[in-house]
Amino acid sequence: MLRSRLLRRERTDELLKPFARLGLHPIVWSVLSLPLAFAGMLLLGRGDLIAGLLMFLAAGAMDLIDGAVARATGKVTLLGAYIDGVIDRYVEILLIVGLMLCLGGRIDLRLSLLFSLLIFGSLMTSFVRAYADHRGLVRDQEALRRMGGFLERAERLMLLYACIIAGLYSMDLLVVLLTITALLANLTVIQRVFLILNYGRGISGKS
Repeated sequence: MLRSRLLRRERTDELLKPFARLGLHPIVWSVLSLPLAFAGMLLLGRGDLIAGLLMFLAAGAMDLIDGAVARATGKVTLLGAYIDGVIDRYVEILLIVGLMLCLGGRIDLRLSLLFSLLIFGSLMTSFVRAYADHRGLVRDQEALRRMGGFLERAERLMLLYACIIAGLYSMDLLVVLLTITALLANLTVIQRVFLILNYGRGISGKS
């Protein structure tokens, strides 16, 4: 939702097109997100929040560049989209783990449950839509693509970045923002399930 509103594909493609001249395959740009995210996780764990945030922002930039390069070079493939999606999940989990390491000795049962809820919501948001597609429950790919929700990946990342910034001032504020993110992520899962169920009922009613 946020990405489609603020980052128009045509605008970002035009801006990032020069990266295609470097000759790197789009999948290489996707894979570059992983070492950047891993470095960001280690930096967050060390308490270096600004450097960690910059690493994750750089990983996010790779996610924009890979698509722009693929379209500029005519190398848009299902394999590339698949790899990009898998790497996106790893980058997001590394960000969450980095925040968990950042809290360090403050981790107790309550925070462990919070992080578990956050990871579950982050993964399930994508899974419920992908599984609906896998089972053929939603045959209209455009309808499936538009099936957003309260908190899509872009919004989750924005809130997680806000958590890092909040940690510069107060770890308690960081925990509050994490709690909000976890709750909204899981509400989005529930919202998507209901959207898919309603869509499935509509298809059944027409058949």
